[in-house]
Amino acid sequence: MSAIEIAGRKIGKDHKPFIIAEMSGNHNQSLDRALAIVEAAAEAGAHALKIQTYTADTMTLDIDEGEFNITNPESLWEGSSLYKLYQKAYTPWEWHKTIFERCRELGLICFSTPFDETAIDFLESLNNPCYKIASFENTDLTLIRKAAMTGKPLIISTGLANLAELEETVRFARKNGCHNLILLKCTSTYPATPENTNISTIGHMKQAFNCEVGLSDHTMGIGVALASVALGATVIEKHFTLSRADGGVDSVFSLEPEEFKMLVQESVRAWQAIGTVSYGPIAKEKDSLQYRRSLYFVKDLKTGEIINEENVRAIRPGYGLPVKYYDIILGKRINQNVKRGTPVAWNHIG
Repeated sequence: MSAIEIAGRKIGKDHKPFIIAEMSGNHNQSLDRALAIVEAAAEAGAHALKIQTYTADTMTLDIDEGEFNITNPESLWEGSSLYKLYQKAYTPWEWHKTIFERCRELGLICFSTPFDETAIDFLESLNNPCYKIASFENTDLTLIRKAAMTGKPLIISTGLANLAELEETVRFARKNGCHNLILLKCTSTYPATPENTNISTIGHMKQAFNCEVGLSDHTMGIGVALASVALGATVIEKHFTLSRADGGVDSVFSLEPEEFKMLVQESVRAWQAIGTVSYGPIAKEKDSLQYRRSLYFVKDLKTGEIINEENVRAIRPGYGLPVKYYDIILGKRINQNVKRGTPVAWNHIG
């Protein structure tokens, strides 16, 4: 599988994990705050910043009753209508160009999640370099076809989708022009818990669909994301905010700048640590062989004396006979005078 390239950045197992800061609605309807998030993400070492492109009217109907209300008591947004939630969370389209330009100035890749076909038309006018399909839209084949036909890389979150649905989505995307696909393992609860994240799926997904696989992570902290890198994730997406204390629709499960900086740094270490199957000392370890235990004379001895537990011990450093020969040399006579601190060698015996 060859690496995928997004705006000049290569993504794949031979490259450092691609870390995406998801702004979502954490701008709290302030363009100044949105731009401050961009700057903080760049400072924290993010490789990309993702926004979302929709309006409340492209998402749902302005109805404040029945199934259009969020009634789940475990939801962060319980008590709100869908329409009001999206009004609060959406990123105004007139901000997009400014956000894209600020990202480019800072060396960040900026891209978006479109939620309908008009959003894709709009994002194409901004030279959006790739498209993210959210979990709740991963069975919207009309949207996926429109995004795939741009010929740009697709990143698809897999929350809620069963294996058959994913197979249909992937096949449909490829049929309609997607040649560079990344799937993100995702648990569509907000926040998600580690025990419900099942990142063992990453390896299976990579085999099943022969594509890059990453993680869209809604858990608290960075532990799950780092574990996913060890399991082969090449992309990590985490929600990002300036401060959880400032509130915002996704702030509860978003990382603050210092936390995000740690994610970027530690994800590189996790990736570097994967390596290959390896036994025996590597080149960097060879100098440490001298500190293994080995057999040493711990008393002065004269020719003809018997080697016993009192005058030979297994100690550091490692210049004497290996410890596995201890039982063999016990009871043998030495053939020369030796000083305390001399490493035991075969030419001392017999």
